[in-house]
Amino acid sequence: MQNVIGYIRENKDRFLEELFGIIRIPSISSQSEHKDDMIKTAEAYKAALLAAGVDRAEIMPTTGNPVVYAEKIIDGSLPTVLVYAHYDVMPVDPVDLWDSPPFEPVVRDGKIYARGADDDKGQGFMQLKAFEALVRNGKLPVNVKFMIEGEEEIGSVSLGAFCEANKEMLRSDIILVSDTGMIAEDIPSITTGLRGLAYWQVEITGPNRDLHSGLFGGGVANPINVLAKMIASMTDEDNKVVMPGFYDDVLDASDAERKKLNQAPFDLDEYKAAIDVDEVDGEKGYTTIERTGIRPSFDLCGIWGGYTGEGAKTVLPSKAFAKISSRLVPNQDNVKIAGMFEEYFTNLAPKSVKVKVSSLHGGQAYVCPIDLPAYKAAEKAFEEVYGKTPVPTRSGGSIPIISTFEEVLGTKSVLMGFGLESDAIHSPNENFPLNNFYNGIETIAWFYKYFAEEMK
Repeated sequence: MQNVIGYIRENKDRFLEELFGIIRIPSISSQSEHKDDMIKTAEAYKAALLAAGVDRAEIMPTTGNPVVYAEKIIDGSLPTVLVYAHYDVMPVDPVDLWDSPPFEPVVRDGKIYARGADDDKGQGFMQLKAFEALVRNGKLPVNVKFMIEGEEEIGSVSLGAFCEANKEMLRSDIILVSDTGMIAEDIPSITTGLRGLAYWQVEITGPNRDLHSGLFGGGVANPINVLAKMIASMTDEDNKVVMPGFYDDVLDASDAERKKLNQAPFDLDEYKAAIDVDEVDGEKGYTTIERTGIRPSFDLCGIWGGYTGEGAKTVLPSKAFAKISSRLVPNQDNVKIAGMFEEYFTNLAPKSVKVKVSSLHGGQAYVCPIDLPAYKAAEKAFEEVYGKTPVPTRSGGSIPIISTFEEVLGTKSVLMGFGLESDAIHSPNENFPLNNFYNGIETIAWFYKYFAEEMK
């Protein structure tokens, strides 16, 4: 492996410039005006994969954005790793909060600043470069396939059907993903669980048009007032969701599991300082680590209606809207929860308004057993680079497609992430430490070596 690590270090500046080329393409999947950018980014990944040494790479259509598929099969009798990543990114709003243009990557204070620097172009590109280093030095010990999609940030809406239609092509022994984080720059961790997700948009309609608030105020239901009351009523004083049946399928963690989970390095004061809050808040009876890892949540993600421009406009609005998400834990079914919410929320409304609930997307929770050969290989790989055993952690975030992989392809995923909480993914000034980028490439390269050995 000495030549492989040497190759990575000798070519790190080139790796960074190649990453910057892909970051510069504004591949925002949720905005239709970037449709051409999605194609352009897929083409850039195809070219990068061919340059890295795959034998086959193609852009494959789906009902939405295309999937970039590539492979290098060195021996059909050897184990196969399927690498998953995504080339789409979140919107950049509010743009005025960025310290530099979001699609013009720069390095400041040892960090890459740009949209996609971490999520997931930076982390996904580490996979390509680790693969390249192994191929160029004749050290690739297993078969490798790549599946890089363009819809993760909008729920991977087309990827499930793509997997169904291409099961044999995607057959593998493990799916390797770098789209999660680690506890700290010097504390590696492996994500062993992801929360599921249910996401809705609700629309409350009152009168058939906006009304003068003086002539009608107090006599007609105000949709914004009604919506605010409905949302507020969804949780009680202990921050528990009151919707009947919401917790029925939740698998409560044992006292031993909770104790182990809370042994992970975590400084509550630093946590509060980093996000500038005086106190944390959440479900009563659980720590912050537990609330964001093993407990479900219910959150208002956006709300609007009426007049929000400069100055005053005395209007009683016709409509009010909200976007709502619920993070789910293993054994909670996102489809069941979605239907349950639609019925319950609709029935909450008074007869003075009409309610429309639209389920936007969702996904199941995921758990990775720590006795998998791939998990053991990942542990050894982190130990090689960081000099310490990684901590198993549960992530509060969701990657809905991971549970779909297990359901459709019958394959487990190992989540080797290198992002930090401070990377501000989905926010202005997203960033990714250079050390994490380079260490990630080396760690992934070591993973292949140890995975081949574990599978013998």
